Amino acid sequence: MVLAAVLVLVLTTLGVLLVQRQARRARRAEASEQRGTAGTAGTTSVPTVPTRSVEGPAAADDVAGPTGAAARSDAELVAFLLALGGAMLDAGAPVVQVQDSLRRVAAVNGASAAETVILPTALVISSSQDGTTHTAAAGAGSRALRIDQVHGVLEVAEQAQRRQLTPNDGRARLAELLEVEPPYRPASRLVGYVGLAAGLALVLGGSFVDVLLAGALGAGVAAVQVGAGRWASVYQSLVVLGCAFGVACAALLLSRTGLQTSARVAMIAPLVTFLPGALLTTGAIDLATRHMVAGAARLAGGGMQLLLLALGITGAANLVGVPSAVLAGASGGQPQLVWPWVGVLLYGLGVCLHHCVRREAVGWILLVLLVAYAGQVVGGVFFGGAVSAFVGALAMTPVAMFAAARPAGPPMLVAILPAFWLLVPGALSLVGLTTVAGGQVQGLGTVVTAAATMVAISVGVLSGLAIGSGLGTTSDRLRALVGRRGVG
Repeated sequence: MVLAAVLVLVLTTLGVLLVQRQARRARRAEASEQRGTAGTAGTTSVPTVPTRSVEGPAAADDVAGPTGAAARSDAELVAFLLALGGAMLDAGAPVVQVQDSLRRVAAVNGASAAETVILPTALVISSSQDGTTHTAAAGAGSRALRIDQVHGVLEVAEQAQRRQLTPNDGRARLAELLEVEPPYRPASRLVGYVGLAAGLALVLGGSFVDVLLAGALGAGVAAVQVGAGRWASVYQSLVVLGCAFGVACAALLLSRTGLQTSARVAMIAPLVTFLPGALLTTGAIDLATRHMVAGAARLAGGGMQLLLLALGITGAANLVGVPSAVLAGASGGQPQLVWPWVGVLLYGLGVCLHHCVRREAVGWILLVLLVAYAGQVVGGVFFGGAVSAFVGALAMTPVAMFAAARPAGPPMLVAILPAFWLLVPGALSLVGLTTVAGGQVQGLGTVVTAAATMVAISVGVLSGLAIGSGLGTTSDRLRALVGRRGVG
C-alpha cells in the first residue's frame, strides 16, 4: 500500500514536470518563430504600439473607447453579477473565489468600484457609474448543481473575466446551464451510483459481501435521489433522513442474520454523497480566509446534515435492536493489496457517471483522486490521524491547479470536488455521531477528530494553492528570463 502510494506520487510529479517542460519548449519555439518572422521584415517594418487584444463580443466596446464602455447598462451588469455569484455559490465555491471573480468581472466591464457582500444564502451587489448607484440583492445557495453544471458555471465566470461575454449573454448562458437536463439517462446515473458505492466499500476495506451489499443499497439510494431530484429544497432533508434510515435498517438486519458483513462499511458507502465533506471543508476555508459569517453558516449546514444522517442511523439501530454503543464499536474492514486502488478508480468512474462529469474531465478527476488517496496513505503512515487528510489535500491541490491550466482541463473546483468525498471528515464522524445522538459520550472523541480532519483538509487545500501558485510564478519568471536572454 505505502509503496504503491509513493509510486503514484512520484509518477504524477514526474508526469506534471514532463508536461510543463514540453509546454515550455513549445512556447519557446513559438516565440523564436515569431522573432524570426519579425526579423525578416528588416527596416521595412512599421513600428507599432503594443495593444491588448480582447476576444469576444466586448472587443467592439474597446474600439469605441470609453464612450462605448459607458454606454453599457450598469443595471445589466449588476444583474449579471448577481446571477453569476448565485450560480457560483450554488456550485459550492468558497466566498473568496466568488468575491474575486465578481470583482474581476466588474473591473473589466468598467465598474472597478463595485462592492459585494457575499453570504452562502444571499449576496448584495452595488455599483456606481456616472453618479448613479445601482444596488441589488438576491438569494442563493438553494440549488444543488451537478458537476457538469458546476463546470459550465465556472467556464462562464472565466470567460466573463476575459470579456468574452457581455452581461446579457452571460445571464443567458447561466440560465441555460441551470435548466439543462442531465446528459446521462437515469439508468446510467443509477449504475454510476452503484459503482461509486462499491468502490468506496473497497477503499474502506470491505469484503466481497460488503461490496455487493453496498452496491445494492447504493442502487436504492440512487433511485430515491433521481426520483426526488425535482422536489423543492425544503424537502431534501427528508430524503437524507429517509435514505439514512433505510440503508441502516437493511445493513443492520442483514448483519443480524449471521451474514459476514461490516455494518459500518455497508452504511457509509451508499450514503457517501450525503456526507457534507465539501460543505464542511469549504466552510473551514471561509473561516481561514476571514469570512466568518459564511464559514460559520456552512459549518452549521454541514453539521445539520451529519445530524440528520446520525438520526436516521440511530433510529434504525433502535428499531432493529442494536445499541448505538455497539454500532460505534463496529469494525470497519482492513484495506488489502491493490483492492483499495481499484476501489478509488471504480469510485471515480461512478462519480463521473452519476454526477454527469464531462468526458474530457474524467481522466483528470481520476488522477486527482489517485493522488489524494496516495497522499492520505503516505500521511497516515508517517503522521497518522487527521494529518493524513492534510497530506492528501496538499498533494491533490497542485495537481488540480495543473489540470485547470491545461487547455482541455476542468476547473479546479470540478477536479477536487469528488476528492472531498474521499478525504472527507464525514466518514470519520458519521458513526461517531450516532453515539452522541443515542446519548453516548464516547462519540465526542470522534467528533473532535472529525473537526480536526476538516480543518486539516482546508489547510491542506490552502497550502496546496500557495505551493501551486508559487510554482506557477517561478515558472513564469524563468520563461521571462529565458525570453530576455534570447532577445539579447
